[in-house]
Amino acid sequence: MKKIIIIFSIIGLSIQVHAQKKWTLRECVEYALQNNISIKQSELDVNLADISKKDALGNFLPSLNGSGSHSWNIGLNQNITTGLLENLTTQFTSLGVSSNVDIYRGLRNLNTMRRAKINQLAAQYRLDGMKDNTSLSVANAFLQILASREQLKVLVGQNTVTKENIKNTQELVDAGVIPQGDLLEIQATDATQEQQIINAENNLFLSRLSLAQLLQIEDYQSFDIVDVDYGIMSEDILGKNPGEIFEKAKEELNDIKIAEANAQLAEYDLKIAKGALQPTLSGFYNYSTRASYQDRVSGFEVDPNNPTTTTQIGFVDGTNQAVLQTSPNLNQVISGPLNVFDQFSLNDGHSFGISLNVPIFNGFSASNNVKRNKVELERQKNQLEQTKLDLESTVYQAYNDAKNAKKTYEAALKTEESRRLAFEYAKERYDVGLSNAFDFNQSRTAYENSQSDVVRTKYDYIFRLKILEFYFGLPIAKLN
Repeated sequence: MKKIIIIFSIIGLSIQVHAQKKWTLRECVEYALQNNISIKQSELDVNLADISKKDALGNFLPSLNGSGSHSWNIGLNQNITTGLLENLTTQFTSLGVSSNVDIYRGLRNLNTMRRAKINQLAAQYRLDGMKDNTSLSVANAFLQILASREQLKVLVGQNTVTKENIKNTQELVDAGVIPQGDLLEIQATDATQEQQIINAENNLFLSRLSLAQLLQIEDYQSFDIVDVDYGIMSEDILGKNPGEIFEKAKEELNDIKIAEANAQLAEYDLKIAKGALQPTLSGFYNYSTRASYQDRVSGFEVDPNNPTTTTQIGFVDGTNQAVLQTSPNLNQVISGPLNVFDQFSLNDGHSFGISLNVPIFNGFSASNNVKRNKVELERQKNQLEQTKLDLESTVYQAYNDAKNAKKTYEAALKTEESRRLAFEYAKERYDVGLSNAFDFNQSRTAYENSQSDVVRTKYDYIFRLKILEFYFGLPIAKLN
């Protein structure tokens, strides 16, 4: 019983520890790279590319195949002992080995091997690109949780101040200093803030759920990230010009590498298609043997009842006397079949040679395939150029977005400071009765909105910086 209690205690403790785990950005990214379904699918594509490369290597090797058969022939067959056709059942066993090797196939084997190597690289580029995109999505979702959490803290702090104001206002109303309407105005603000807190809590939960689903974590109720107040990260990336970031992105990003690999694949597809227009030369070798299970004529013996036979073979000139020849009268000696392995040794045979195949006319299939691959090659070249243009546009847009996000964040900070001072001034006037509750709430609402704008613009700016760093090849799983 004690053992059972201990086991359940350990299980409960492990569940509690897991539930209390706070995930860092690095942990989230690493976990996503190991468990994301799309990444697993891309890893399978890499495995298939490796298998295709082995297939291409196998094209250079000769083929070797063995064959064997055992047959029963039932019905009208020739009796080898009598030479007559009879209803018999005969058995035969045959074995064979064949081998073929390509000598020349229009360089298709060589080009297929080179294509397989490029396809292997392309599959790896796609996998790396999937990992980069997943990491960026995780970072975005992580920052969204931070923004939602900080937004919630701001709202809770604002509501705490409001509740304190309700208490103070209630005392002033009770003392007859200010009218009851001022208290109702602040209470209405308190109700509005409580509603905003509920919405913020829901947004925080949804952002946590989004990241948990991205990580393929089922226990999303207890999933949470570290409670760290991240400041603005290094802004060194903004010190570089967009052209420099673009040149670096062409080297680091897998989109360009994938497009280049696809263009190379199209080139080799064209070469392989052209190879089908050339003659092919191959060598072959065949070995076969057989065995029979029928009785056989193993020899001859003199017939004891009629040992000789006399036959006339001609006439003597002038006398016409018959010329006779006496020969032994022989009977066939019928024996069982030879040993199977002895028959295999006696009945084997070899054949070898070379085979030339010259394509003359195949319904335009080969030539049309060449034309199709030429079109595909041009398509992939255009796609490569378009990918470069798209990347350049994206980098410049990301650079401008980051600069604008910085300006927006700095403006939000200044606005918040101004709104804070204005709110403190309004509060002082309200506390001494020089301002009504409506004007006071207006000032406070403006201040609270400015605080929310700071939170929003802060994390938007951080994410814009992360995108620029991503294009420059810097690690994604780092915020400080």
